[in-house]
Amino acid sequence: MARRYILHLDFDAFFASVEEILDPALKGKPVIVGAPPGQRGVVASASYAARAFGVCSAMPTAQALRLCPQAIVLPPRHKVYQEYSARMMAILFEYTPLVEPLSLDEAFLDLTGCEARWGSPQELARELQERLEVELGLTASIGLASNKLVAKIASGLEKPRGFVLVPHGREAEFLAPLPVEKLWGVGEVTARSLSEMGVSTVGQLAALNATQLEARLGRRGLDVYRYARGLDDRAVVVERAEKSLSREVTFAEDVGDRKVLRKELLVLSESVALQLRKRGLRGRTIKLKLRYSDFETLTRQVTMGAPTDLAQVIFEQAARLLDKARDKKREVRLIGVGVSKFETEERQLSLFEGAGDGRVEKLRRLSQSVDRIRERYGDEAIRRG
Repeated sequence: MARRYILHLDFDAFFASVEEILDPALKGKPVIVGAPPGQRGVVASASYAARAFGVCSAMPTAQALRLCPQAIVLPPRHKVYQEYSARMMAILFEYTPLVEPLSLDEAFLDLTGCEARWGSPQELARELQERLEVELGLTASIGLASNKLVAKIASGLEKPRGFVLVPHGREAEFLAPLPVEKLWGVGEVTARSLSEMGVSTVGQLAALNATQLEARLGRRGLDVYRYARGLDDRAVVVERAEKSLSREVTFAEDVGDRKVLRKELLVLSESVALQLRKRGLRGRTIKLKLRYSDFETLTRQVTMGAPTDLAQVIFEQAARLLDKARDKKREVRLIGVGVSKFETEERQLSLFEGAGDGRVEKLRRLSQSVDRIRERYGDEAIRRG
């Protein structure tokens, strides 16, 4: 049986790097792609010149500017990034049909059995890295290993332009000195729990037995047990089904007014519903996300008896969750709505089985009419009052 070779490719500071290509004057300067100064939001991407000051992705933009006041802040241009991503994916598919996109700027490739055409997996990886830089002007970091877990961790260790090969049979040795947070399934809470057991590195974690980890972490402990030993048999999945759709907004000022929160919920629900209909999807689970002014974040969800792609239905469920979950004494920094558990059906089922009032069918016809108007005249042509 052929040895398995999995490659993980991750563009370096993707959004910021694209901006540097579009405006060469930005090269070498601290660039932040994210919310503009004066508005609240987070860093979507930061150039390595900005990272030298401690700026990182997902950091509040205001904090990033305190660390690097001279940073150049640019608003995201997602359509442009999508174009570069599509060009990257087209190149990847020239080498193997087994490509699993993870996001706009990263993907897994299964290179098993490609030697006859492309040479060794190491040679192929180097060629791919050089070709992306020549043709797109973007640098990428690569991890090459026997499985997805180890390849992804390897790609992040020597950025930018990194190339890390983990030989077969050396997976556990490679992982051993790394902090436990590098493993999938080990977040802040799990890391704290492991720290209480005197475990801070993957090697220390691998020294524990499965029974200990299951007792401490529950069923997830068995996965962590395997990952600590560098074991991961998951295949590269060519078609990744979309599991959820969501929209969220960060307010310019914290909001405590229920009416304002409900109004924003309605806008977000309409945006999610529109995207669902464009994709031919309907979902059963509605999710609400709230982040308070102290950054504490909570999520609540409800699963309905029938799937929906209607804004009014999504809004009503999200609004109920809001009324039940919100701490009325605290102000809200961010609010979001999501839909998951997708199904495709010929007909939208009623939320109120047996009601017979045709409410859902009326909402569907209204939504279809609104979609046609927006498609012809733009999203702002018609808005809910």
